[in-house]
Amino acid sequence: MTLDTSTARRHILDRIRRAQGRGGEPLASEREAVTDALARHTPGPLPTVGPDRVAHFEAQAHRMSSTTERVATLAQVPAAIAGYLDALGLARKAVCWNTFAGLDWAGAGIDVQPRRPQGDDLVGISGAFVAVAETGTLMMLSGPDTPASMHLLPETHVAIVSADRIVAHYEEGFALIRAERGQLPRATNLVSGPSRTGDIEQTIVLGAHGPYRVHIVIVGDAPPGTGSVS
Repeated sequence: MTLDTSTARRHILDRIRRAQGRGGEPLASEREAVTDALARHTPGPLPTVGPDRVAHFEAQAHRMSSTTERVATLAQVPAAIAGYLDALGLARKAVCWNTFAGLDWAGAGIDVQPRRPQGDDLVGISGAFVAVAETGTLMMLSGPDTPASMHLLPETHVAIVSADRIVAHYEEGFALIRAERGQLPRATNLVSGPSRTGDIEQTIVLGAHGPYRVHIVIVGDAPPGTGSVS
Protein backbone atom coordinates (compact mmCIF):
# COMPACT_ATOMS: atom_id res chain seq x y z
CA MET A 1 0.00 0.00 0.00
CA THR A 2 1.30 3.44 -0.95
CA LEU A 3 0.72 6.34 1.47
CA ASP A 4 1.08 10.01 0.68
CA THR A 5 3.15 12.13 3.05
CA SER A 6 0.10 13.68 4.76
CA THR A 7 -1.30 10.24 5.62
CA ALA A 8 2.10 9.03 6.80
CA ARG A 9 2.50 12.07 9.04
CA ARG A 10 -0.96 11.52 10.53
CA HIS A 11 -0.12 7.89 11.31
CA ILE A 12 3.13 8.93 13.03
CA LEU A 13 1.36 11.55 15.15
CA ASP A 14 -1.40 9.04 16.01
CA ARG A 15 1.23 6.62 17.30
CA ILE A 16 2.79 9.35 19.46
CA ARG A 17 -0.61 10.29 20.89
CA ARG A 18 -1.46 6.67 21.66
CA ALA A 19 1.89 6.29 23.45
CA GLN A 20 0.88 9.30 25.57
CA GLY A 21 -2.47 7.72 26.33
CA ARG A 22 -4.35 10.11 24.06
CA GLY A 23 -5.97 8.43 21.10
CA GLY A 24 -7.49 9.89 17.93
CA GLU A 25 -7.44 13.46 16.73
CA PRO A 26 -6.66 16.31 19.16
CA LEU A 27 -9.70 17.43 21.13
CA ALA A 28 -11.17 20.89 20.69
CA SER A 29 -10.18 21.64 24.29
CA GLU A 30 -6.55 20.77 23.51
CA ARG A 31 -6.49 23.09 20.51
CA GLU A 32 -8.10 25.86 22.59
CA ALA A 33 -5.47 25.43 25.29
CA VAL A 34 -2.67 25.84 22.74
CA THR A 35 -4.36 28.90 21.22
CA ASP A 36 -4.76 30.45 24.66
CA ALA A 37 -1.11 29.78 25.58
CA LEU A 38 0.06 31.43 22.35
CA ALA A 39 -2.19 34.45 22.92
CA ARG A 40 -0.87 34.94 26.46
CA HIS A 41 2.77 34.43 25.54
CA THR A 42 4.91 37.55 25.88
CA PRO A 43 7.12 37.91 22.79
CA GLY A 44 10.83 38.40 23.28
CA PRO A 45 12.91 41.22 21.77
CA LEU A 46 12.33 41.66 18.04
CA PRO A 47 14.72 43.06 15.41
CA THR A 48 14.03 46.65 14.42
CA VAL A 49 12.20 47.08 11.13
CA GLY A 50 11.85 50.66 9.87
CA PRO A 51 8.56 52.37 9.00
CA ASP A 52 8.91 51.34 5.34
CA ARG A 53 8.79 47.58 5.71
CA VAL A 54 8.72 47.02 1.94
CA ALA A 55 12.05 48.82 1.56
CA HIS A 56 13.43 46.92 4.56
CA PHE A 57 12.31 43.63 3.01
CA GLU A 58 14.01 44.52 -0.27
CA ALA A 59 17.26 45.46 1.45
CA GLN A 60 17.35 42.18 3.37
CA ALA A 61 16.35 40.16 0.30
CA HIS A 62 19.26 41.70 -1.61
CA ARG A 63 21.60 40.73 1.23
CA MET A 64 20.45 37.14 0.71
CA SER A 65 21.22 37.38 -3.05
CA SER A 66 17.61 37.69 -4.17
CA THR A 67 16.63 40.37 -6.68
CA THR A 68 13.45 42.44 -6.44
CA GLU A 69 11.23 44.56 -8.64
CA ARG A 70 8.14 46.62 -7.89
CA VAL A 71 5.04 46.94 -10.06
CA ALA A 72 1.82 48.81 -9.39
CA THR A 73 -0.71 46.13 -10.34
CA LEU A 74 -0.92 42.39 -10.83
CA ALA A 75 -1.63 42.95 -14.53
CA GLN A 76 1.89 44.35 -14.93
CA VAL A 77 3.55 41.21 -13.59
CA PRO A 78 3.85 39.27 -16.90
CA ALA A 79 5.70 42.13 -18.62
CA ALA A 80 7.98 42.56 -15.61
CA ILE A 81 8.87 38.87 -15.60
CA ALA A 82 9.43 38.91 -19.38
CA GLY A 83 11.90 41.76 -18.90
CA TYR A 84 13.66 39.87 -16.12
CA LEU A 85 14.06 36.74 -18.25
CA ASP A 86 15.32 38.79 -21.20
CA ALA A 87 17.89 40.59 -19.05
CA LEU A 88 19.38 37.22 -18.04
CA GLY A 89 19.16 35.71 -21.51
CA LEU A 90 16.66 33.09 -20.31
CA ALA A 91 13.96 31.57 -22.50
CA ARG A 92 10.49 33.06 -22.13
CA LYS A 93 9.05 29.81 -20.84
CA ALA A 94 7.89 28.91 -17.33
CA VAL A 95 5.42 27.02 -15.16
CA CYS A 96 3.30 28.67 -12.46
CA TRP A 97 0.88 28.11 -9.63
CA ASN A 98 -2.74 27.72 -10.74
CA THR A 99 -3.35 31.00 -8.88
CA PHE A 100 -1.74 32.91 -11.74
CA ALA A 101 -3.18 31.00 -14.70
CA GLY A 102 -5.45 33.92 -15.59
CA LEU A 103 -2.69 36.50 -16.07
CA ASP A 104 -2.02 37.61 -19.66
CA TRP A 105 1.22 35.71 -20.13
CA ALA A 106 0.72 35.34 -23.89
CA GLY A 107 0.28 39.10 -24.21
CA ALA A 108 3.71 39.54 -22.62
CA GLY A 109 5.20 36.95 -24.96
CA ILE A 110 5.80 34.27 -22.31
CA ASP A 111 4.82 30.62 -22.59
CA VAL A 112 3.57 29.89 -19.06
CA GLN A 113 1.82 26.67 -18.13
CA PRO A 114 -0.16 26.38 -14.87
CA ARG A 115 1.07 23.01 -13.61
CA ARG A 116 3.59 21.39 -11.29
CA PRO A 117 7.20 21.64 -12.49
CA GLN A 118 9.00 18.68 -13.99
CA GLY A 119 12.71 18.04 -14.27
CA ASP A 120 13.15 20.06 -17.46
CA ASP A 121 11.25 23.18 -16.34
CA LEU A 122 13.84 25.90 -15.76
CA VAL A 123 11.63 28.74 -14.45
CA GLY A 124 8.94 28.43 -11.78
CA ILE A 125 6.54 31.23 -10.82
CA SER A 126 4.87 31.16 -7.42
CA GLY A 127 3.24 33.42 -4.90
CA ALA A 128 3.98 33.46 -1.18
CA PHE A 129 1.79 33.32 1.90
CA VAL A 130 3.68 36.27 3.35
CA ALA A 131 7.11 37.85 3.06
CA VAL A 132 9.11 38.63 6.21
CA ALA A 133 10.86 41.99 6.25
CA GLU A 134 13.34 41.27 9.05
CA THR A 135 15.28 38.75 6.94
CA GLY A 136 13.98 39.17 3.37
CA THR A 137 12.36 35.75 3.57
CA LEU A 138 9.41 34.23 1.70
CA MET A 139 7.04 32.07 3.77
CA MET A 140 5.65 29.35 1.51
CA LEU A 141 2.73 27.07 2.42
CA SER A 142 2.23 23.91 0.40
CA GLY A 143 -1.13 22.86 -0.96
CA PRO A 144 -2.85 21.43 -4.06
CA ASP A 145 -2.60 24.76 -5.93
CA THR A 146 0.63 25.92 -4.25
CA PRO A 147 3.07 23.00 -4.63
CA ALA A 148 6.41 23.35 -2.88
CA SER A 149 8.11 21.91 -5.96
CA MET A 150 7.55 25.25 -7.71
CA HIS A 151 10.21 26.94 -5.58
CA LEU A 152 12.43 23.88 -5.23
CA LEU A 153 12.87 22.27 -8.66
CA PRO A 154 13.36 24.99 -11.32
CA GLU A 155 16.73 26.72 -11.60
CA THR A 156 15.03 30.12 -11.45
CA HIS A 157 12.30 30.91 -8.92
CA VAL A 158 10.16 34.00 -9.45
CA ALA A 159 7.86 34.90 -6.55
CA ILE A 160 4.94 37.32 -6.78
CA VAL A 161 4.22 39.05 -3.45
CA SER A 162 1.62 41.68 -2.58
CA ALA A 163 3.16 44.58 -0.70
CA ASP A 164 0.43 44.39 1.94
CA ARG A 165 1.50 40.81 2.69
CA ILE A 166 4.97 41.85 3.79
CA VAL A 167 5.05 41.53 7.57
CA ALA A 168 7.73 42.85 9.87
CA HIS A 169 8.59 39.66 11.80
CA TYR A 170 8.17 35.90 11.68
CA GLU A 171 5.75 36.01 14.62
CA GLU A 172 3.26 37.96 12.49
CA GLY A 173 3.54 35.43 9.70
CA PHE A 174 2.81 32.46 11.94
CA ALA A 175 -0.03 34.37 13.61
CA LEU A 176 -1.58 34.86 10.16
CA ILE A 177 -1.31 31.14 9.45
CA ARG A 178 -3.25 30.39 12.63
CA ALA A 179 -5.82 33.10 11.87
CA GLU A 180 -6.34 32.31 8.19
CA ARG A 181 -5.56 28.60 7.90
CA GLY A 182 -6.15 27.28 11.41
CA GLN A 183 -3.13 24.99 11.32
CA LEU A 184 0.09 24.44 9.44
CA PRO A 185 -0.13 22.68 6.07
CA ARG A 186 1.88 19.58 5.18
CA ALA A 187 4.95 21.71 4.49
CA THR A 188 5.95 25.27 5.44
CA ASN A 189 9.14 26.51 3.75
CA LEU A 190 11.09 29.66 4.55
CA VAL A 191 12.98 30.80 1.45
CA SER A 192 15.81 33.28 2.00
CA GLY A 193 17.49 33.77 -1.36
CA PRO A 194 18.86 31.13 -3.72
CA SER A 195 19.83 27.70 -2.45
CA ARG A 196 23.42 27.66 -1.22
CA THR A 197 26.01 25.55 0.56
CA GLY A 198 29.46 26.09 2.01
CA ASP A 199 30.22 22.42 2.60
CA ILE A 200 33.10 22.26 0.13
CA GLU A 201 36.14 24.13 1.48
CA GLN A 202 33.73 26.68 3.05
CA THR A 203 33.16 28.23 -0.37
CA ILE A 204 29.59 29.42 -0.94
CA VAL A 205 28.01 27.75 -3.97
CA LEU A 206 24.57 28.83 -5.17
CA GLY A 207 21.98 26.39 -6.51
CA ALA A 208 23.28 23.42 -4.55
CA HIS A 209 19.89 22.14 -3.36
CA GLY A 210 17.43 24.26 -5.33
CA PRO A 211 17.20 27.42 -7.48
CA TYR A 212 20.31 29.29 -8.59
CA ARG A 213 18.40 32.58 -8.45
CA VAL A 214 15.34 34.04 -6.73
CA HIS A 215 13.53 37.08 -8.13
CA ILE A 216 10.70 38.72 -6.21
CA VAL A 217 8.06 40.89 -7.89
CA ILE A 218 6.34 43.11 -5.32
CA VAL A 219 2.85 44.23 -6.31
CA GLY A 220 1.37 47.51 -5.09
CA ASP A 221 2.20 49.55 -2.01
CA ALA A 222 1.78 48.60 1.63
CA PRO A 223 -0.87 50.72 3.39
CA PRO A 224 0.55 53.10 6.03
CA GLY A 225 1.13 51.30 9.31
CA THR A 226 0.92 47.77 7.85
CA GLY A 227 3.48 45.38 6.89
CA SER A 228 0.21 37.11 -0.42
CA VAL A 229 -0.50 36.60 -3.31
CA SER A 230 -1.23 33.07 -2.12
